[in-house]
Amino acid sequence: MAEQKIRVLVAKPGLDGHDRGAKVIARALRDAGMEVIYTGLRQTPEMIVNSALQEDVHVIGLSILSGAHNAIVPRVMDLLQQNKMDDVIVVVGGIIPDQDIGHLKKAGVAAIFQPGTAMDEIVNFIRENVRPRAVPSAG
Repeated sequence: MAEQKIRVLVAKPGLDGHDRGAKVIARALRDAGMEVIYTGLRQTPEMIVNSALQEDVHVIGLSILSGAHNAIVPRVMDLLQQNKMDDVIVVVGGIIPDQDIGHLKKAGVAAIFQPGTAMDEIVNFIRENVRPRAVPSAG
């Protein structure tokens, strides 16, 4: 049986118009052998969770530079819970002040990657924390 590829949704929530970092991350994850779905700019939490549900992803990566993380991230976590998507890991990257990290982790974020984080660190974190899902048998 072939190993299931890790599927990652990379999203830019809020009104932030800069996505170079998100695209760099998406490319690095693809280069590491993961399937990456990039949603584009200005996504609402509802759009992100709906995409994650439709694409059956293992990981949601939120790239936030706008400072709206304290509003957006808890909403994404609530929507994941409502959709019984407890096995989806959420990671956040971008400009996240140190004083906000504890709050985001309490909300259920698995990891926060601030500017300057090595790509290998992000790739390894995802590989080490994604739980394989049961694949329905064809019998």
